[in-house]
Amino acid sequence: MRSICFFSLRPVAVAMLAALVCVASFPASAQYPAKPIRVFLPFGPGGIGDITFRLVTSKITERTGIQFAIDNRPGAGGIQSAMAGKSATPDGYSLLQVGNSYALSTSLFASLPYDVLKDFAPISTLAQFDILLATKASGEISSIQRLVEIDRANPGKLNFGTISAGSTQNLSAEMFKALIGSKASVVPYKTSPELVTALARGDIDVSFDYLAAFASAIAGNQIKVIASAGQKRSPLTPDTPTVVESGWPSYVVTSWNGIAAPAATPRAIVDKLNSEIVAVLKLPELQERFRDLGMEAAASTPEEMSERLKTDVGRWREVIGKLGLRP
Repeated sequence: MRSICFFSLRPVAVAMLAALVCVASFPASAQYPAKPIRVFLPFGPGGIGDITFRLVTSKITERTGIQFAIDNRPGAGGIQSAMAGKSATPDGYSLLQVGNSYALSTSLFASLPYDVLKDFAPISTLAQFDILLATKASGEISSIQRLVEIDRANPGKLNFGTISAGSTQNLSAEMFKALIGSKASVVPYKTSPELVTALARGDIDVSFDYLAAFASAIAGNQIKVIASAGQKRSPLTPDTPTVVESGWPSYVVTSWNGIAAPAATPRAIVDKLNSEIVAVLKLPELQERFRDLGMEAAASTPEEMSERLKTDVGRWREVIGKLGLRP
């Protein structure tokens, strides 16, 4: 009888165990989120990247009541923030900023303690912003064609200004220099305000940066934008021609940022967060605020963000190789 009872009860026990596993795991996603969600950012408070994430998360809070805690971890090329996200429990309560800068770092550094393509689960892109080429408002450079003419007539005389070496802005200047066969010097500044001041003063001839960095100087008629590096004209600068339409179709540099989670985060949680992000990025007031900051709101599916990361990693690896830069 004992053996009969043992074998007859075993299927019941297995079924009960399976039910307990389901009960233990399912409510975690069904009730998600039950506490505030931490977002790791690789930059300090007050900057455009920080403001972007605070705008998006605050709108999600308004819509749903979901709470977020922004955890700023600047410095070390974003490594501190990335490692915090990589090592966090993949339960949807830890997210991090991921963007083209991580794709660039993957190609620029010889080794990193994380793999941007394997260690994170993309959720959605948030915004994109084109590199702009600007000059002194009263200067003789009025277009890309005129810039190339002056550069070729005065080899080695022009200065291209950017922010810190290894940044997207810096490498975009190196790309352009190589593209047109220029011997110009590329001068890196510590910050965008320092760069813009130097440009307005005439210390440098052309600057490579984003609209947010140039906006106040453009409004003050100190500098002018001669081209954007997007694939097509941005609605933020509709009267500004692209470098592509100016005759150099391979020159496209568009930056972006997005939200990701640790790699093993359940897909149900990723999808829930994605739907909330997509919803708030459709809000006219948020789109307008993004435009004021020099960005275009740009949501995506997790798959689209993943593919964009892969494409950018490959593209920057090729660029860095062609420039002869050693990781």
